[in-house]
Amino acid sequence: MNTLRVVLTSGLVLASLSLVQGDPPNGISAVVHDSVITFDEVDFATAQTAEVLSRQFQNKPDQFQKKMSEARSDNLDKLLARQLILHDFKVAGYNLPESVVDEIVQERIRARYGDRRTLTMTLQHEGMTYEKFRQQVRDQFIIEALRQKNISSEKIIISPHKIESYYQEHKDDFKMENEVKLRMIVLNKSIDPDKPDARKLGEEIAAKLKEGATFEEMATIYSQRAQKNAGGEWFETSKLRKELAEASAKLKAGEQSELIDTPEACYFLRVEESRPARFKSLTEVRPDIEKDLETQERARLEKQWIERLRKKTFIR
Repeated sequence: MNTLRVVLTSGLVLASLSLVQGDPPNGISAVVHDSVITFDEVDFATAQTAEVLSRQFQNKPDQFQKKMSEARSDNLDKLLARQLILHDFKVAGYNLPESVVDEIVQERIRARYGDRRTLTMTLQHEGMTYEKFRQQVRDQFIIEALRQKNISSEKIIISPHKIESYYQEHKDDFKMENEVKLRMIVLNKSIDPDKPDARKLGEEIAAKLKEGATFEEMATIYSQRAQKNAGGEWFETSKLRKELAEASAKLKAGEQSELIDTPEACYFLRVEESRPARFKSLTEVRPDIEKDLETQERARLEKQWIERLRKKTFIR
C-alpha cells in the first residue's frame, strides 16, 4: 500500500477551541488546540529512560533528578510535536478513509503479531483496548505521511566541502588504534565432565601443529568460535584481552602462537596482518559522514516545520 494514501477533501475542517485559556487542570501537562497531553502520557514515555537513569545515577540523586527533568522535557516536546502534526492534518482538509485505516491495521497485525488472537492477548497484557491500538496505528500513519510530505520528500544535497570540513573538525572520531588481523582456535573451558578438557585438547592440537598440521585444518576441526571471515578478523589490539594482545604483539605476519591458557578458554592465534594506529581516510568515512549530515539536516528541517505549526496553533 502506498505510504502516502492520504486523501485530500475539499475545504478546511476547522476544530473549535473547546478549552478555556486558563491554567490547565491537574493531571494535564499541556494543551494543543483541543487536545490534551497528560502527565501520565509524559511519565509513560519516560518510564524506560527512568529505569536506565536510576541504575546509572543510583548514588547521585541530584544528577538523576536533572537527567529525569531533561528526559521529561524532551518527551513532552515529542508529544507536543505529535499533536501539532495531527492537528495540522485535521485543519488542512486531509481525510483518511476508515477503509484505509482498516487496511493499515490489518497489515500491522500481520507484520507484528501474526494474527488477531495474538494481538488481543498482547493488548490485554498491556492493558490496552483494540480501539486505542487502532487509533495509535491511524495517528502514526498520519504522522509519518505528513513527515514524508514536508521533510523526507525534499532532496538534500551535502556538498563535498561540507563533508571535508566535518572530517577535519571531527578527525579524532576517526582514529583507529593498533590493529591486528587474526585467525583463532578457541577452546572454551567447561565444568561438564562429559566435555573434553580444553587444556588437554589444546596440548594435542599443539602437537599436531608441530607435526605439520595446518592452522586452518585445526581451526576447522576444533575451534569453538566461528570467525566471520575465513581469512581472519581485524581487532583493535587495545580491545583484545590482555593475554591475546600480549601474544599477538610478539608475532609477525604468518606466525602462530603457542597454546594460550586463560581462565575461560584456551587459544591459538595466527597473525595474518597488522597495521599501526592511524586515522581513517576521508574516502573510508565519507559515506558515514554524508549520512550523518543528511540526518542532521532532516532534523533541522523537521524542527523548522514544527515551529511553523506552533506559531499557528494554540498551545498552553
